[in-house]
Amino acid sequence: MSSLEAIAPSHDTREFRADVLTGLAHTPKRISSKYFYDRRGSLLFDRICETPEYYVTRCELEIMEACADDMARQLGEGVLLVEYGSGSSIKTRLLLDRLQAPAGYVPVDVSREHLHASCDRLRREHPGIEVAPVCADFTQSFALPRPARSVDHAAVYFPGSTIGNFTRDEAEQLVRQIAQLCGRKGGLLLGVDLKKDPAVIERAYNDAAGVTAEFNRNLLHRANRQLGADFDVDAFEHLAQYNQPLGRIESYLVSQCEQQVSIGESRFQFSAGEALGTEYSHKYDLEDIEKLAAAGGMNLRKVWTDSRRYFAVVHMVHDG
Repeated sequence: MSSLEAIAPSHDTREFRADVLTGLAHTPKRISSKYFYDRRGSLLFDRICETPEYYVTRCELEIMEACADDMARQLGEGVLLVEYGSGSSIKTRLLLDRLQAPAGYVPVDVSREHLHASCDRLRREHPGIEVAPVCADFTQSFALPRPARSVDHAAVYFPGSTIGNFTRDEAEQLVRQIAQLCGRKGGLLLGVDLKKDPAVIERAYNDAAGVTAEFNRNLLHRANRQLGADFDVDAFEHLAQYNQPLGRIESYLVSQCEQQVSIGESRFQFSAGEALGTEYSHKYDLEDIEKLAAAGGMNLRKVWTDSRRYFAVVHMVHDG
């Protein structure tokens, strides 16, 4: 472990168990989407990004390829770049290539194995940049590692559309937390899925190959494997639909029969047709983004979009 590495505990089995038991006792039943990303879940999500229906990754890559130079100028020289939910870090490579004298790169992710495999690649491809992975839940407080180079300021890069998995209040709290983490002169480079034709959005979460369905059901596989649960995974069907009044995709696993699920001494009854909630993915428009920045104590400085205006990358800066 290098002097820059700061490894915090990821979601351990105790936390996962407690959250699942609480969620299954809730009405309606639910399991948090933050548990999607075990090793298999991370690999499945990489496959989702390659499906023809999932526009998010292609649109964001279009933006990054066209605008990464401008983004690097906005972030400025000597920045410590902190990436939330780093995944495979493909888009990050485009940004790192263009940053001027970065102080370092800190990818933050809950999937330890996936995180370190990605960091190994980044170190080979960018030997001049210090890479300091932090295995942690970025919604919780964590300390930034101290790079050998002088840090002028810090900035969080939060790509993809993960901000949409948070309620509006949770998203505002996360932006406030980022402003505090980055401090004076700090900023946030944020990927945001935009509101558009609901049919386009629904297709992205219901790909013909069924990869998203398998990604969703992997939550149950993970509970069986890690918690000793006895979910009959094949007895649950993937459902994703757009709630236009609330501006969000809602994903569920729907029980196809009356059944009982056990986790240790706990028993949970499912009726036929009962939905287990797994994810909300909120979509934004410009007014929503401006409100988010203001509520988090930041100013919206710049917005970049793809040619179809399906997706945006925005830059917010700390007021302080």
